[in-house]
This record gives sequence, C-alpha cells and structure tokens, in this order.
Amino acid sequence: MSILARNLRVVLCATALSGASLALADTVKIAYIDPLSGSFATTGQNVLKSWQMVAEIANRDKWAGDHTFEVVGFDNKASPQETLVMLKTAIDQGYRYVAQGFGSGAGLALIDAINKHNERNPGKEVIYLNTSAGDPDMTNSKCSFWHFRLDAHSDMRMEALSSFIAEDKSIKKVYVINPNYAFGQQVSRAAKETIKRKRPDIEIVGDDLHPFGQVKDFTPYISKIAASGADAVVTGNAGSDLALLIKASKEGNLNAAFFTYFASSPGTPAALGSAGAGRVKSLPYWHPNNETFAGKEIVEAFKKKYNDDFFSSATYAGIALLAKGIKATNSPDPVKLAFAMEDMKVQSLNGEVEMRKQDHQLLQPLYMVTWTKVNGQDVKYDHENTGYGWKTDARMDSRVSALPSSCQMKRPKL
Repeated sequence: MSILARNLRVVLCATALSGASLALADTVKIAYIDPLSGSFATTGQNVLKSWQMVAEIANRDKWAGDHTFEVVGFDNKASPQETLVMLKTAIDQGYRYVAQGFGSGAGLALIDAINKHNERNPGKEVIYLNTSAGDPDMTNSKCSFWHFRLDAHSDMRMEALSSFIAEDKSIKKVYVINPNYAFGQQVSRAAKETIKRKRPDIEIVGDDLHPFGQVKDFTPYISKIAASGADAVVTGNAGSDLALLIKASKEGNLNAAFFTYFASSPGTPAALGSAGAGRVKSLPYWHPNNETFAGKEIVEAFKKKYNDDFFSSATYAGIALLAKGIKATNSPDPVKLAFAMEDMKVQSLNGEVEMRKQDHQLLQPLYMVTWTKVNGQDVKYDHENTGYGWKTDARMDSRVSALPSSCQMKRPKL
C-alpha cells in the first residue's frame, strides 16, 4: 500500500470515528409548559428565559459533555386542560422532558397524564421537572417516579416560615389569605397548623380563599385584614394575584407585615415599591443578594440580555441534575436518567442540593428575606428597576424544612 493510500485510509477512519462521536451527541429537548400569555405571562416568560439561559451556559461549558440542551415554550394559558393539550403536542413533536411550575392543578394533571403515557408507551417515556408547583401531595400520596420537584413544597416552606414567625414576639395576630385551589388550600391548612404548634399564643384572625387569577381588586380583602387587627399576613399567592394584593394593601395603607412565598416573582417587586420596604417578606430558595452573591454572573448576564431579573434558580438545579445524570449514564434516556438522579447531589446557586430518592423532592436551603432599599453592601441588586431588593434575614439549612414523606413510589424495571 502506498503512503498516499495509507494516509487516505487514516483520514477516512478518523472522519468515520468523528461522525460516530457526533452521532452519539443528542440534543435534550425540554418543553416548558406554563402560561406565556394572559395574567401570568410575566412569570411564565421569565422562567422560560431562565431555562434557556441556563441551557446556553450548560451547552457552552459542556455540563453534559457533547450532549446539549434546548428549551422551547408551550403556552398552557394557566389551564390544566390546556396543559394536557400542550403535553400531547410536545410528545408528538418528540419531547421527552417537560418542565412546568405555575399551578399545582396543571402539575397534578401532568403527573397523571405522564404516568399513563409512560405505562402505555415503553421506550418513549417522559420526565416531568417541576420548578414551583407546590402541592405537598405531588411528592406524597400522588408521588411519581417520573416527577422531580425542584422547589420546596408548601408544607416545607411553611415549616421554615412558621419557625421564623415563632421567633418574632411582636406578632400576636395572623391573617391567612390564599387562592382557592389545591395549593392555596394546602398553604392555608399548613399555616394554621404550624403557627399554632410553634406559637399557640398567636391568634389566627382570618382565613380567606379567593378565586385563582380572577380577582382584579383586592380592596375588600384588605379592608377585612385591617379590621381584624392583624400584625402579619401569610399568603401563598403568586404572579398577578400577589401583585394586586400588595397593590391594594399599599393603597389601603395596611401596615401589617406580609409573609409571602413568592414576592420575588416577576411583576410583584414593581408593585411593592417603597411602600413594601421593611414589611414585605419572601421565602425563596435563592436570591441575588445572598451571603456570597452566588450567581451574580447569571444575574448580570440575564439583565443585559433580557432587561429582566433572573430569579428562578430551580432552572439551574434542574439542568445541573440532568447534565450529571447524562454524564453518569452516558445517555439522555429518560428511564436511565430518572434512576441516576435519585439521591443525586449537585452544586446549585444556593449550595449543595439533593434529590431525595424516596419521593423525588429536592432538599435545599431556604432564605427569609425582606424588601429593602438598595445600599450597595448587602443589597446590591434591585428588582425591576425599583431601587429596592431583597435582604437576607436568615438562611435556613435544608434540615429545617425537610419534612418526611408518605410516598410509596412504584419504579419501573431498568
């Protein structure tokens, strides 16, 4: 064989091997199904961009080796029924990974539909990544092998929130107000139970459940809260419901402290303004003014690219888990990946987090923060160009909120 022929053979072999290597590299397509229009579009669009930015970072830095991530939005219009339509559309288009978070009604519909799909379609299984749907049943009685929750559920959050309230001896009366669906009902129940258990001297002076996403003026509710003499308001409201609730409290000159789950979510900070300073609190699992400003590069890049605030670090944890699982199994297959993510620990923006095997609930720290004027020191980053941001009151280790689970999970065979 001539030297030229040998060289040509080497080149052809190298090309073939390179082609084989590229063929093994898959694009992991994630369908983000949440409201991208209507009253809750601000939150949905923001979280979609968060997924997409973290995917870009993961692709650039090869978190999953040669495998890459792509996230595309599907608008469910905040409807469980439309969620199922979008799920079918995504599956028909070849998506094997679904992300959702706004509304436990939609989340529970996804769990049920994905369970049935995966049972009927072996080899075409789908994984559900839950960024914020907080109904405790989703990782208790209705837990699923195919569902992974990246946020603390409502009872876990209330365990942390009530511990903080219990330490504040100035609080004597608490008013509870929530949206009237599964998640809001769970928050209401948990607030009454845990606050009474930790501070039996506190009086629950009100407990309202209002239509989800339908109240345009919360003035009547604010009037009831004011009349009750409440020192503090506890609410699991989010999105436009929370923004309108805070707006009405500002207009009604209500001085009670607001203990919220989601006041840092898009649209709400702008509604807070100066009137919320020092009295509106939130319970995120991460925020940009954390003790080491972890995630500041993403915060600044997100602001520059989208002129918006990065707030959902669940997207970071979600892709970090997927990427580690893909590397561990050398495959983006959902079944292998689901097994690989059980008991997995990864570094997220709030430190080390762990996906508990028993119920697929992420265990992670939680923060209690207060709406405060930017001071360039412990409050460097504002929200929504208000000049106000979140200041850390306390960072609570995952053990504070890591409640036991009743989950009896059914696992497929590998």
